[in-house]
Amino acid sequence: MDVVIKILQLLLSLSILIILHEGGHFLFARLFKTRVEKFYLFFDPWFSLFKIKKGQTEYGIGWLPLGGYVKISGMIDESMDKEAMKSPPKPYEFRAKPAWQRLLIMLGGVTVNLILGFLIYSAVLFTWGEKYLPNENIKDGLWVTDSLMMDMGMENGDKVLTVDNEPVKKYSDIMPELLNGGTVTVEREGKIKEINLPENFAGQLVENESMMVLYPRIPFFIQAVPDSSVNSNSGLKPKDKVLAINGEEIKYYDQAANHLKQYSGDSINLLIEREDSTHNVGVYITDNGQMEVQAAILPPDDLYKLGVYEYRVKSYGPFEAIPAGFNKAWSTLSSYVQQFKLILQPKTGAYKGLGGFGTIMSLFPASWNWQAFWELTAFLSLILAFMNILPIPALDGGHVMFLLYEIVAGRKPNEKFMEYAQLIGMALLLTLLLYANGMDVLRGCT
Repeated sequence: MDVVIKILQLLLSLSILIILHEGGHFLFARLFKTRVEKFYLFFDPWFSLFKIKKGQTEYGIGWLPLGGYVKISGMIDESMDKEAMKSPPKPYEFRAKPAWQRLLIMLGGVTVNLILGFLIYSAVLFTWGEKYLPNENIKDGLWVTDSLMMDMGMENGDKVLTVDNEPVKKYSDIMPELLNGGTVTVEREGKIKEINLPENFAGQLVENESMMVLYPRIPFFIQAVPDSSVNSNSGLKPKDKVLAINGEEIKYYDQAANHLKQYSGDSINLLIEREDSTHNVGVYITDNGQMEVQAAILPPDDLYKLGVYEYRVKSYGPFEAIPAGFNKAWSTLSSYVQQFKLILQPKTGAYKGLGGFGTIMSLFPASWNWQAFWELTAFLSLILAFMNILPIPALDGGHVMFLLYEIVAGRKPNEKFMEYAQLIGMALLLTLLLYANGMDVLRGCT
């Protein structure tokens, strides 16, 4: 059921983005009296699920959910309709329009996606406000959840101060900043330490399948005691909070491991909190230092509700939400562009993290959450705008590149060249699509 909910959210989000993106092209085409032959959500090779013709445009829904398209008369596009290009240009065709009008038609989709991302973020901030964990409020430092970071010099309790000399203001900013590698300054037991991350840090994260390696420290809550556990009859219950081990205070889960190893093979006493009262529970520690219980790894929102961390919550009025939404869209897009640059540098290994529809689907929560849905839709809208403006033939950016050449040079590129460029671009995009989704299959993204 969780996977079904994720799929439904993905399809709804992509449908909104595709319709509005293609609607941007359609709007400018009609503004300049250019005929649009087809307007499709999803692709329709061989057949369509639904179609209806109004005026000179066929509107439809295809069966292949890899995108959508508008077919504009007199334009070399994905349809590769070369026969129509052999006849003289007609007044309603794309190729008959001035270069500046054709440029605006091609920029229409990207423009809509940029505006949409900004508007959604503004609406989200107005509706739900902004809630985040300030880095300064993580008083006792972070929990290092993976050996990769420990091998690089991080320790439990380290407070991240700066990355490449830039102060980190929010907990949510730490991992995106670390992906670029560089120098991390941490505070450890009152002393300042510098840790140098390797250039291929992003690639190592992907190989280690550990994208969340630094987490706010969490209390030691019991989630379950398996029937096979040596402590199945100890009296421990789900939601018990461990306060002390043999009289020694335990504030966080990550502190427990070292304490338990000291008592391998022995019986110990736990002080636990249960429903606002405390209890002593005797448990046995196995020879390898385990209690054989399942700990609750609480998400940041639960830590906030329990009062473990003080979040900052800000509400926005309608006029405050507009500039705040623009700033959020700009910072989100800038961060994505920085990460995209890493993918283009093979030495970083970031290309190993490329993903397709499975990766995108995994971003959506397993239960329907409108705030998360709209935030992800805004994020995907900005990504769609950026990816489409890349100067690759078969993308909007490829057409824009040729139009800019025409405006500067005063003449159109050769039509044969345009056809071959379109074919090469389509082959490149298909290769990237297969690679990204193939990586999803190998990683088992759901």
